[in-house]
Amino acid sequence: MDLKLYPFQFEPILKERIWGGEKLKTVLNKPITSKITGESWELSTVEGDVSIVANGSLKGKTLTGIIEELPNEILGTKVYKRFGKQFPLLFKYLDAREDLSIQVHPNDKLAKERHNSFGKTEMWYIMQADADARIIVGFKENSSKEEYLENLNNNSLVSILDDVKVKSGDVFFLETGTVHAIGAGLVVAEIQQTSDVTYRLYDFDRVDAKGNKRELHVDLALDAINYNKVDTYKKYDKELNKSNGVVDCSYFTTNFIPLEGQVEVCKSKESFTVYMCVEGSFCIEYNGEKFIYVKGDTVLIPATMNAFILNGKASILEIYIS
Repeated sequence: MDLKLYPFQFEPILKERIWGGEKLKTVLNKPITSKITGESWELSTVEGDVSIVANGSLKGKTLTGIIEELPNEILGTKVYKRFGKQFPLLFKYLDAREDLSIQVHPNDKLAKERHNSFGKTEMWYIMQADADARIIVGFKENSSKEEYLENLNNNSLVSILDDVKVKSGDVFFLETGTVHAIGAGLVVAEIQQTSDVTYRLYDFDRVDAKGNKRELHVDLALDAINYNKVDTYKKYDKELNKSNGVVDCSYFTTNFIPLEGQVEVCKSKESFTVYMCVEGSFCIEYNGEKFIYVKGDTVLIPATMNAFILNGKASILEIYIS
């Protein structure tokens, strides 16, 4: 394999969803053809949905394929030592034309036992929000399994959940066990562990085009839920041309870079880095080449690529594993 590594982009993996719309095209310029596209998976090694390189000399190769051949160079020495050749994160953009289902994700222990999967700790960056758009994150007050089941059975679950109005730039960090739902009218950048395990609790009695309701996972969810009130909102600084800390957990670190002009980046070779362009445009200057990105682009920087320049006017999410 060519050892001259470079910033990778990948073909978006587009997902129709009952709650999806067309903003992934109108806001993020994704090549959707459906009016109910809910998700664009930007970087994935989930089985059956593995990302394919879209640019450069390795175009057409899979993310799992290039990691298999160059694990230290792509993932980084520390990440490879911890996770082996498994890419540990999943990156998405979501368009919620309607409310998503109320759901919860299991922790690592439950997910491993039941699904041979990672758990699903995640964070949301709100890219666009219609007026009065909101999310559901956790319980209004500390609850219990009994209170939860009573309200679920009475179709009043929403009444005990925390309903939060949101705006562009808001960030929420959801540990496993947090009951949640993205509300209608939102475009969201999502960073999460590599997992597609979701327990659906309530789906607002919706039916699909064939008149069928989607499956619920009430029993599985009972011991996955954190019934206590949680604080999910993340405040963060926005100092120009700096990596401002937003989320720092054992699964990923996310910084916010308000870029205006030129910034030199020097980093270790312990972890890959991912940039998600959430506003504006920028380029990466590396080895005499310029790689250009616009709003909605996601780029994987191999760990071995540890010195380069960012240039432009953009808002960027910077993600790596500490």
